[in-house]
Amino acid sequence: MVEIELDGKKVQVPPGSMVMHAAEKVGTYIPHFCYHKKLSIAASCRMCLVDVEKAPKAMPACATPVTMGMVVRTKSDKAVKAQKSVMEFLLINHPLDCPICDQGGECQLQDIAVGYGGGESRYEEEKRVVMPKDVGPLVSMQEMSRCIQCTRCVRFGQEIAGVMELGMSHRGEHAEIETFVGQSVDSELSGNMIDICPVGALTSKPFRYNARSWELGRRKSVSPHDSAGANLIVQVKNNQVMRVVPFENEEVNECWIADRDRFSYEALNSAERLTKPMLKQGGVWKEVDWQIALEYVANGLKTIKAEQGAQAIGLLASPHSTVEELALAGALVRGLGSSNIDSRLRAADFGNVAPEGEARWLGLPIAALSDLQRVLVVGSNLRKDHPLFAQRIRQAVRKGAQVHALNESVQDWAMPVANTLVAEATHWTQALAAIAAAVAESKGVAAPVAATIDDAARAIAASLLGGDRKAVLLGNAAAHHAQASSLLALAQWIATQTGASFGYLSEAANTVGAQLVRALPGQGGLDAGQMLSGSLKAALLLNVEPGADTAIDGKALANAEMVVTLSPFKTNLDISDVLLPIAPFSETSGSFVNAEGRLQSFHAVVKPLGETRPAWKVLRVLGNLLDLGGFAQESTQDVLAQALPGVVSGELVSAVRLSNRTDAAIDTAAAVGKPCVASIYQLDALVRRAGSLQLTADARAVSEVSA
Repeated sequence: MVEIELDGKKVQVPPGSMVMHAAEKVGTYIPHFCYHKKLSIAASCRMCLVDVEKAPKAMPACATPVTMGMVVRTKSDKAVKAQKSVMEFLLINHPLDCPICDQGGECQLQDIAVGYGGGESRYEEEKRVVMPKDVGPLVSMQEMSRCIQCTRCVRFGQEIAGVMELGMSHRGEHAEIETFVGQSVDSELSGNMIDICPVGALTSKPFRYNARSWELGRRKSVSPHDSAGANLIVQVKNNQVMRVVPFENEEVNECWIADRDRFSYEALNSAERLTKPMLKQGGVWKEVDWQIALEYVANGLKTIKAEQGAQAIGLLASPHSTVEELALAGALVRGLGSSNIDSRLRAADFGNVAPEGEARWLGLPIAALSDLQRVLVVGSNLRKDHPLFAQRIRQAVRKGAQVHALNESVQDWAMPVANTLVAEATHWTQALAAIAAAVAESKGVAAPVAATIDDAARAIAASLLGGDRKAVLLGNAAAHHAQASSLLALAQWIATQTGASFGYLSEAANTVGAQLVRALPGQGGLDAGQMLSGSLKAALLLNVEPGADTAIDGKALANAEMVVTLSPFKTNLDISDVLLPIAPFSETSGSFVNAEGRLQSFHAVVKPLGETRPAWKVLRVLGNLLDLGGFAQESTQDVLAQALPGVVSGELVSAVRLSNRTDAAIDTAAAVGKPCVASIYQLDALVRRAGSLQLTADARAVSEVSA
């Protein structure tokens, strides 16, 4: 450790640290713009000039390495005078448009100018003007005259997102940040540029001119989309969600969120919201009150159970539903005497299930992804399926990690991929078996199954046998594969032989939680595929849109005597008999369990829209109307305590409940059909209805393929 004196305090920091790091350690604030703890050091703004003893002039704290015995003063006359001089230069060309700037009230330049800016400017010439730029539907670059060339956005693209979409052109007062050759900003993490911009140059296009920062209430929440479980700050005004930004959690999402976490809130206020219960009578939809709708459902379930038996009733639940909703859904179905409940909507191999009371999971902490040295990803478009996991693995690659992939094609993950083993999805078990055989060949042990080894398989095997921290990660396509059990068994064998961890990246916000509360068919119960194929007389759909959320289109559900849809949106109109408006994540409390097994609870951030009700309450009332026991909970905390006793929000589920072990036999015969995988902006009902997300290049590419 290196000891320095900072404003009279002794500070010890690791060798190679900068003065800024020492200041952060003791809580001393040094004004800055270009410095960001997650980005490389640029030292371009010079706002962090400090007085270093024996140095002839003020030095930038962000770029001055500490030395033993160094004496630093951050508030001396020399330091403050230097900082004020820099501020005067930064304000020379800055427009005087704070009253209309979206950054007003949360602007670093505005805040620092109060302490370090002059009362008047000595600059009387015309201010420069930078022309606005259209870079897509999410990020606004309409006021680039505000830019102070800190290059945070440029460095973010290169270092975190992996794509240099923005750069600085020209020099001096003509320098400006722009895309090149008129391209748009298409990164799935692009919204983070808005957060790190210290001025109002980059702002949110969907949020633009909708509210001022001081008008917004700020409430914590958790992303309901992919399995990262990103922590959010949801900003609200007049009982309406206006903006979503990240809440920093180093163990989960650091200080970043994906664009679908940030902009999907548009769906919460869309015209498609269902705000009153509806019944179909004579082919016509009519709004009714809750009592009539719930009694209709309860009487229908009683009748069908009496006439057809309990096994004629089934429930399909989205893995984006909360732990509490899924727990009560399971209790309702089983209370009726049925075993038909499933949340594996896009799966094809329903035999691939963890032992009862356990769940398939990531196999290592999310934070550990950043420090891996060897990674094999099977069946995943990593960058689009899991943007936050991809950025962590991207950081590992920057430290020297080797990443390998088994996929149908070579994909752009915005990071160097050492080897991609390309194979049709129907032949993935043979391709993964080839890697296993190559490992066996190198170690001189018996291979799990016979396979033909090619050069790519040997290269991947050789890499996995090196390094210390390793992982074999199965993506959404591997989880939904017709031979998912065999792929998991092969991953287990490779991991055991190479000393790697293995597990699933997991598709949805609550894929792990759904397994823990057994939102799965019981003994003799029907799986999702069988229920969607028309085996039910009464079907309940919890946050499910057949076709969009499922591998099978579900049109056969129309043959059931009663189909009940519980959804925040007017959907499934062609197959449903009842629509019950339930609250999205913003209007209900609940919990998700992310890929690493971390349970995170959240509260409603706004009141339910119209007559919308939280799904857990709807299910509880249905249980009471059906005279079932165990439906007396008063809160989601009561439900959670029964469903996952002893699990505390923010903590990991006990390791004994997380298991990827399998005894499945390995079948390398060609599989039937391709895995069903949702694209980045088709994952769930919210992102599908977020207007700005549907205008992005990723969404347009899917639409063009579909057309």
